Amino acid sequence: CSAALWMVRAVELFGIACVAAVALSACESGGAASNDESTRSRRQDALVRAKVFRTGFRPEVLAPRPNSPAPVDCRFLFTDVSGTTPKFDCELADGRRVKVKYGRTPEISGEIAATRLLTTLGFGADQVRLASRVRCYGCPVSPFYSRILAKGTHLETLLRRTTNYAEFRDYEWAAVEEKLDGAAIERGGEEGWAFFELNQIDPARGGAALHEVDALRLMAVFLAHWDNKPRNQRVVCLAPVAPDARCRRPLVMLQDLGATFGPRKVNLSAWRDKSVWVDAQGCRVSMESLPHDGATFAEVTISEQGRRLIADRLVKLSPEHVRTLFVEANFPGDVEEWVTVFRQKVDEINRRTCES
Repeated sequence: CSAALWMVRAVELFGIACVAAVALSACESGGAASNDESTRSRRQDALVRAKVFRTGFRPEVLAPRPNSPAPVDCRFLFTDVSGTTPKFDCELADGRRVKVKYGRTPEISGEIAATRLLTTLGFGADQVRLASRVRCYGCPVSPFYSRILAKGTHLETLLRRTTNYAEFRDYEWAAVEEKLDGAAIERGGEEGWAFFELNQIDPARGGAALHEVDALRLMAVFLAHWDNKPRNQRVVCLAPVAPDARCRRPLVMLQDLGATFGPRKVNLSAWRDKSVWVDAQGCRVSMESLPHDGATFAEVTISEQGRRLIADRLVKLSPEHVRTLFVEANFPGDVEEWVTVFRQKVDEINRRTCES
């Protein structure tokens, strides 16, 4: 009898627990839905008012850097990893967080050159520099794959406990990336923006002018930024950022630019063979012939103002500027050939006239 009563009581408790769990789940779901709607609204408001240029033309960015590339020391950070390129987060002595990309991959050279060029032209971009050696204190063996394996097998706690910050591992010729100062604006956990969303930017509401947006599109084609899935671009709220307040300075920018100067990645002959324009006349641009059939980048006609804006800045770059861009990014092969193709593409843009 007592056993039967215990079973009845257990069923009652189980039922109460189930009801509570369902109620809690509903509350959390409702809260999450409300929060998702809020972030969508905030992102949409930022996108229509977004700028594409952060500064004016800055040729000094391409001045040769003294003591470049220099070694970097940092402390390993346990953060989530994504993508396929080996990478890890690390903390510098002054507390700044950086992302380190390592290994034998052309993405390192491509991202360093692309971000530096965009910064020179006035667009928003992360700062990525080449380090002759990154000394990572506390790094596990193969930090990228160790983190993936530990997460997949629920051994992260063990990995943390066995980390020894007195020991270090060295990574030669690695990229060290510092994010642009500003908070990323996302939509319900979804990162970035797609190129077709640029049509939503509204100059009447404070957003960039059409010709400025066209300048960004044209630079994406110039770089052969074919891997343009949304998470490879981002919307940021430039500092200073007030908590829970409307973003005053939204900016759209390109990021994760390792798959450039190709396709696919840092390929001189492929970059040389890809024309900026679709036709012999007119100003249509497309990435349909590139991997993923252009991804989020639909064919579009560039305005004359947009073409002239970016052409006027590109033609001001001297051969020495361009040479520095490729040398300090450790581009493969004959650097003079890269310089020649770069200037040919600039000339291709500069010689064209678009309809107003």
